[in-house]
Amino acid sequence: MDFENVILKPLLTEKSNLLREMKERQYAFRVDSRVNKVQVRRAIENLFQVKTLACKIVNVSGKKKSVGMRGGRRTSGLRSSWKKAYVTLAENNKIDYFEGV
Repeated sequence: MDFENVILKPLLTEKSNLLREMKERQYAFRVDSRVNKVQVRRAIENLFQVKTLACKIVNVSGKKKSVGMRGGRRTSGLRSSWKKAYVTLAENNKIDYFEGV
C-alpha cells in the first residue's frame, strides 16, 4: 500500500492538541482500516521526514444513528467503523502541518 493511502487525514481535536503540546509529542491520524503499526510508522517517517518512537492503533466502533421514519416507525443504522493511530515522535521532531506553518 502506498504511503499516501495509509494516512487518510490528521485528527485535530482537543485531546489530540493536548497530547501534541505536552511532553508526549503524540500526533493523531485517521488511517486506513487495513494497515498495521509498522505501515503507519513507515508512512509517517516518509511523508513528514521525522523519526517515530512508537505507534498505537485504536479501532473506533461505528455509532448507532437514527436514520428516519419507514412505514410509520423509526429505523436505525450504523456508521462505519474506522481506525485511529497515535504516533509518538522522537525528541526535537515535529510535524509542521499541525503547527500552522
